[in-house]
Amino acid sequence: MKRKSKSSALFIFIIAVIGFLAFAGFKGFVLGGWEFKSFDKVINRGLDLQGGVSVLMEIQQDKVTREELDSTKEHLSLRANKLGVAETIVTTEGEKRVRIDVPGMTNSKEIVDSLKQSGNLAFKGPNGEEILTGKDIKKATAQMNQQGGGYEVGLQLNDEGTQKFAEATGKYVGQKISIYLDDEMISDPVVNTQITGGVASIETHGTLEENKKLAGMINSGALPLPVKAVSVTNVGAELGVTAFPNSVKAGIIGVGLVFLFMLFNYRLQGLMANIALTLYIVLTLLVFVEVGVTLTLPGIAAFLLTIGVAVDANILTFERTKEELKKGYTIKAAVKKGSENALSSIVDSNVTTLLASLILYFIGSGPVKGFAITLMIGIIISLFTGLFVTKVLVSLGVEIGFINKLSHFGVSKIKGDEKHA
Repeated sequence: MKRKSKSSALFIFIIAVIGFLAFAGFKGFVLGGWEFKSFDKVINRGLDLQGGVSVLMEIQQDKVTREELDSTKEHLSLRANKLGVAETIVTTEGEKRVRIDVPGMTNSKEIVDSLKQSGNLAFKGPNGEEILTGKDIKKATAQMNQQGGGYEVGLQLNDEGTQKFAEATGKYVGQKISIYLDDEMISDPVVNTQITGGVASIETHGTLEENKKLAGMINSGALPLPVKAVSVTNVGAELGVTAFPNSVKAGIIGVGLVFLFMLFNYRLQGLMANIALTLYIVLTLLVFVEVGVTLTLPGIAAFLLTIGVAVDANILTFERTKEELKKGYTIKAAVKKGSENALSSIVDSNVTTLLASLILYFIGSGPVKGFAITLMIGIIISLFTGLFVTKVLVSLGVEIGFINKLSHFGVSKIKGDEKHA
């Protein structure tokens, strides 16, 4: 009796938590001056859902290294962010192309003119005077700090830059020399000692990736590569405004039909699957927010596809459970055997789909890559909700007596007597 009470409390607690997460995610709430925003307010939307301009820039150079491509991307990203649009997306395509998606803007000429300008790098003293420019920098690289550990950015200066930097660092020991790219400060290190050898280091106390990013921006200002707009696409705002609500409506109808199908075919066991599926939807959208996924029409299609994948895992398990019940096993034994028998099929099908999405991600670009990312996230989360959450809910439901009849599984007849595992 005590065990049944604990199981009942756990069952109610899990359902309450899932219900709260669903309410918070889809409705949002304000508590004590702190606002939990709903998903529709925080998920980034692509151009096809809100309109805007997509520009494909190509580096005008025959051979482009990966470092040069990444530096150009960081430089263009900095310029794009200065347009004042928070959801601007900058990605690399191929060996020497960078795509910039600017949602909510329509003036493509202004965007292109801003992006194709050459870099303007400047090192400035405490009083704002210019000490170095991009022409004075030979190379910037992310490296390990040999003395204190961690990572830093190493600088190599040319002869003219070495002389100017020696004078400035001697003058400003203990003060900051700020680094600007296109009039935006990207770092402001403190001068510890005079630097006379033309080799300096910037201590950032950041990660390796952060130091690579800073080195890339310094290099892009020091050695700007010419870029040209090879493709400019305008997506009308009216199309975007219409596409998103229609997509949401289609998604609600699709999910509703899935819920009805599960209830009709699997009764209370199907209800448990629907609760787990609700958690799946909430967790997937929450991951979209946390990792900064930009939702596009292909992404919505992938999301709805993963809902089908998540349901498929439950259907395989429930059909195996039905088979065991029809053989005469007890409800508890049938639930256990059904989960065990369906496990290998579920894992195999999901791993196969995951491999296909990985191929799409590494080979594809733009919307195809977005589709692949959405698919991968959905598959991983669906494995958790399908193999663990649904199983726990059904097992607890059986243990507390909420699910205790064959009709609760959509089974009307059994063969022979009950068997006990």
